[in-house]
Amino acid sequence: MLRAMDIAFPTRPFGGYIFDCDGTIADTMPLHYRAWSQTLQEFGGQFPEDLFYSWGGKPTHAIVEELNSLFGLCLDVEKTARRKEDHYLTLLDEVTPVQPVLDFARSLQGIAPMAIASGGHHELVDATLAALGIAEMFNAVVCAEDYARGKPAPDAFLEAARQLGVPAPDCLVFEDSPLGIAAAESAGMAHVFIPTSRPAP
Repeated sequence: MLRAMDIAFPTRPFGGYIFDCDGTIADTMPLHYRAWSQTLQEFGGQFPEDLFYSWGGKPTHAIVEELNSLFGLCLDVEKTARRKEDHYLTLLDEVTPVQPVLDFARSLQGIAPMAIASGGHHELVDATLAALGIAEMFNAVVCAEDYARGKPAPDAFLEAARQLGVPAPDCLVFEDSPLGIAAAESAGMAHVFIPTSRPAP
């Protein structure tokens, strides 16, 4: 279990707080990997676990395209992505929070605006937040449909800051993936690494 002492929570206030969803405020990365594994077993592909975690933050469609390129597969992008997301939705009753991060977010309610900025699609992210009963905590939920370039590009975080009405340099990002940390740095935002699933970048 992740302990609060494992996370370097900030000691100064920020104007806005932006949280990645999967692996950061929701402990969902193992569930996503199970969904990918089920899908690729059906379609004759493969997805090594270490590669999956190294690609944390990539949109689902981009992952299928990368798998095709890396392994010489011919997976149909739309069909594969849809099947993976369907598998994930069947696992929602197993979703749990990353409790220290959720506790910190709850401490900010009514004090500062907060957003979710995810590489996932709204259907899955919104369902995950609803399953945890925390959807109403956030002033904005930014997903893959809402910006042009996925992480490590800064687009997701910049869009979240725009929706919060907070300048990028006054935002603090919480992330669990190397791609997400790179995106936060590219956006000019301070960041906190959440070591839920893999070593720190």
